[in-house]
Amino acid sequence: MTTAPEAPKAPEAPQTPPPAHRDTFGNRLIGRIKLNGMLALAAPVLAIVFAGLVTSVVLILTDHPPIDTLLAMVEYGSTPRSIVLIINLASAYYLSAMAVALGFRMNLFNIGVDGQYRLAALCAAAVGGAVALPKPLHIGLIIVVAVAVGAAWAGIAGVLKAKRGVSEVISTIMLNTIATGLGAWLLAQWAVPVAGSNNIGTSPIPESGRAPGISLIPQAPNEVFGLFILAVLVGIGFHVLLNRTRFGFNLRSTGLSEPAAVASGVNVKKMIVVAMLISGGMAGLVGMPQLLGSSYSYSLDFPPGFGFTGIAIALIGRNNPIGVAFGALLWSFLDVSQNILSLEKVSPEIVTIMQGVIVLAVVIAYELVHRYRIVAEQRRVSRELSASVRMEGAAA
Repeated sequence: MTTAPEAPKAPEAPQTPPPAHRDTFGNRLIGRIKLNGMLALAAPVLAIVFAGLVTSVVLILTDHPPIDTLLAMVEYGSTPRSIVLIINLASAYYLSAMAVALGFRMNLFNIGVDGQYRLAALCAAAVGGAVALPKPLHIGLIIVVAVAVGAAWAGIAGVLKAKRGVSEVISTIMLNTIATGLGAWLLAQWAVPVAGSNNIGTSPIPESGRAPGISLIPQAPNEVFGLFILAVLVGIGFHVLLNRTRFGFNLRSTGLSEPAAVASGVNVKKMIVVAMLISGGMAGLVGMPQLLGSSYSYSLDFPPGFGFTGIAIALIGRNNPIGVAFGALLWSFLDVSQNILSLEKVSPEIVTIMQGVIVLAVVIAYELVHRYRIVAEQRRVSRELSASVRMEGAAA
């Protein structure tokens, strides 16, 4: 007696965990990105809050109301005239900080930006005042001279580092001093008296070499420097160079691990020289908005100190073009707003204290965030390994 064969059993549907317990790679990646973004934002915010608290304590100790003083600074800094001054000053700060940031991304400390931009501005002003060309060509020539001089001066430190192993910190500091003396000598050779004062400066740049201002802020009696666009272009170029080119990849890899870069075929010595040349060329642009937008001549009262301020702003912005932009605007706001402190009978040095505390607090905050990120990553890996072990045990 034969029996009919049994019908094949339908395969059991796999049991899937409820949607609430799913832990997909995409969700973990999104969560990690959000965490890193919040941590990156938390560091400068905490630093600024801490600087405000320290400044408030100093104001209280000197018998000044902290809230009223800070509100007076904000009110003065938000007027149309002050906003234009902030943008103009921030343009120079941003260019200086980006020149420093490029070196930082490769573990090069270019302290010589101050000497590079002043020597570049002097030579560019002398050339600009000695020639007469159509407007675009005249402005272009002045900018090219400034970039070339800044790059050449920084290139000296790059060559010394690559060929002789001389620390760029020492060489750029020494080159700052040499640039100051050389600039004073050249100014004495090229200078003409400035009418109505005891000041001396290079021959004035004619109208064809001047960049017209832009009425960017409504109701402002002054204009934004026309060459503030240089800061925007440098920021975009910095991002493209570092993140969209092979040179930028080699630069970043060299900064992260020089032995690994050498093993992958990167010529580190060449990278050092090229990076210093680019950094110096960017430094040469620092004085251009002021020179072609207001001064039209390099004289004894040409604004100094942009290079050293750029180091602090690069640290605040973590060498990121957007972060540096916020840092430059903040620093410029504090510099411009301190003008109101004298009227409030408050010492303007309060702003210097606040700026110093911000830099110190930012460095500490970023270090704490960096350590927290490492601990969080270790805990995440530990949780994933534990979950994997449990799944393997359940399957067995």
